[in-house]
Amino acid sequence: MTQITLKIDGMQCGMCESHMNDAVRAAFPVKKVTSSHSKGETVIVTEQDIPDEALKSTIAKTGYELVSISRAPYEKKGLFGKLFG
Repeated sequence: MTQITLKIDGMQCGMCESHMNDAVRAAFPVKKVTSSHSKGETVIVTEQDIPDEALKSTIAKTGYELVSISRAPYEKKGLFGKLFG
């Protein structure tokens, strides 16, 4: 699995986070998506990589600005991740 971190400019509150999460879930087959307006980022966990252009297009439709994209292998954390990962 891959963890994709999007740096996003323009999120101001919890509703912004929810709007971003809903937009990502509607556009892509993701395992998990979380957003933080205080960090200015959205983190996506997915089994299939998502092309940069598709991410840019989806974020642009929300009215927020995509600043950067980074990817890393996703590793489960915590006790269950260690036992069953």
